Amino acid sequence: MARLSYVAILAFVLVGCLWLEVGLRTRVLRRWRRLLLTIVPVVLVFFAWDAYAVAQGHWNFDTDRILGIDLPGAVPLDEVLFFIAIPLAAVLTLEAVRSVKDHWRVGDEDPHAPREPEETR
Repeated sequence: MARLSYVAILAFVLVGCLWLEVGLRTRVLRRWRRLLLTIVPVVLVFFAWDAYAVAQGHWNFDTDRILGIDLPGAVPLDEVLFFIAIPLAAVLTLEAVRSVKDHWRVGDEDPHAPREPEETR
């Protein structure tokens, strides 16, 4: 059971925030291209960072708490799932705040563009 510790924490994080997609209509998953442009760079940079740190002996993982599936560079699958789940939770949370704050602008939208009508949110 301890092998599921890391994955269980990630599942807990996702359960805690995925309801925002439906409950507050954040539309994060519907805008999958935008989401990929957010998450893929995080995965690539931190995967490379972890692979380097493991290879240099600066970083390791508790093998009793992970699934035991290693990807290239001795980076566990659990760690890559972390690089996906945590940014997803952050984006969902940000979009939930924006939805409650009447589509508060965060910098990537055209400030002169009209806001979406209420029925499409």
